[in-house]
Amino acid sequence: MENLVQIAMQNVNFAAIMPSLVLTCFGMALLLVSVFSPRGKTTHVAWISLIGLVVTGFVSLGAWNNPEFGFAGSVALDNFATFFNIIFLFAAGLTILMSDDYLKREGYPIGEYYPLILFTTAGAMWMASGTDLMTIFLGLEVLSVSLYVLAGMFRGQLRSNEAGLKYFLLGAFSTGFLLYGVALLYGATGTTKVVEIAQFFSANTAVLGNPMAIAGMAFLSIGFLFKIGAAPFHMWTPDVYEGAPTPITAFMSAGPKAAAFAAFVRVFFIGLEGMEAEWTSMLWILAVLTMVVGNVIAIKQDNIKRMLAYSSIAHAGYALVGMVAANEIGVAGILFYMLAYTFMNLGAFAVLTLAGKQGEENLTLEGFAGFGFKKPFLGVAMTIFLFSLMGLPPTAGFAGKFYIFAGAVKAGYIWLAVLGVLNSAVSLYYYLRIMVYMYFRDPVEDYGWVKMPVGAVISIVVALIGVLYLGILPSGVMEMAKLSIF
Repeated sequence: MENLVQIAMQNVNFAAIMPSLVLTCFGMALLLVSVFSPRGKTTHVAWISLIGLVVTGFVSLGAWNNPEFGFAGSVALDNFATFFNIIFLFAAGLTILMSDDYLKREGYPIGEYYPLILFTTAGAMWMASGTDLMTIFLGLEVLSVSLYVLAGMFRGQLRSNEAGLKYFLLGAFSTGFLLYGVALLYGATGTTKVVEIAQFFSANTAVLGNPMAIAGMAFLSIGFLFKIGAAPFHMWTPDVYEGAPTPITAFMSAGPKAAAFAAFVRVFFIGLEGMEAEWTSMLWILAVLTMVVGNVIAIKQDNIKRMLAYSSIAHAGYALVGMVAANEIGVAGILFYMLAYTFMNLGAFAVLTLAGKQGEENLTLEGFAGFGFKKPFLGVAMTIFLFSLMGLPPTAGFAGKFYIFAGAVKAGYIWLAVLGVLNSAVSLYYYLRIMVYMYFRDPVEDYGWVKMPVGAVISIVVALIGVLYLGILPSGVMEMAKLSIF
């Protein structure tokens, strides 16, 4: 018994979870700070949260090219996890910056809002660094439970309650699929560790055709595909995105989506590499379906939040193209694209956050009429973010799509790349509609309610810098992404 305890203690390495540990400690401390803060006074909680994110960022970067492994091989703080940690921290930071004035405007200056974002980010980090299916599941649950609360944060609004309830019910359902997949893979291989699953399949190739193993792979895919919002598991996305508070919609579209892709890539490219022929065929079809469903339905939307929700579905389809390619450029392109998407999508939502009235009454195309002339800075910023979402140079969106489609072409999936480009062309229509209303329609409002709080302006400026830097000088970050893959 003593030997077992000694072995267990030797496997404990807190350095492997230090970024999420720091973030969790900040989150718990902020809960106490919120309790003793006057009602409605939450600005200091927001800024302390940002300090926690910055500290966590330095801790994460300290692991670059210096990987840490711990807890009996269940956690790996390698370059892959570090790259995604930076994405999560940017997503959380930009969300917090745009939130403080928004919460006060809507009448919900709630201090626990910020710790919940930190806990969600910590869960995302566990998903990215998890090398055991149970560790990934633990991270998924921490992330999901926090998001359920955040989506339904505005308790006095029916649509926020609806968003939280729908996300909870469908999220729990998809978690059941993921757990069933874990159980089936454990039954087929006798382990839940990603590397050991790969070793088992390598030594027992006959098991690859085992119905239990194939079913486990399929159910595991459903859990991940739900989280990234891929069709046909996307039905929750538009309603939850529309009903959730706008900054949380922005956060959900970037951080948790990147976390799901991180776990998806690690599990499938390491643990299920031997089943590549099966899952690439499946993902080929789902990538096309996701791009088509997202872009076609977005065309009919007049609510901009709902339009961007369907847009996020389409972007998940673009990223799936990199998984189908299954080569260095394609996989590194996914990492690059997740970072680019974080900047361009959170930037667009930051503008929406400022443009909305109390109750978000004008987050429609008609409500945006003349916005570009009345608010020139916000109009130009929104235009740049929309250009990036379209995939036009010299923006991050163009560079990200270029790398992903280049990976598909190099792998021989030329038709998949062609379909991706055609879907990008379709998306021009609904993104340009927003710009047409901003600049070519007479304003029906004076937008006098639009304020320019420091935090929100900083979030927009940071997002603009990210979009333009990744678009003009993408090679350095792409090299880091290549160093991050296995």
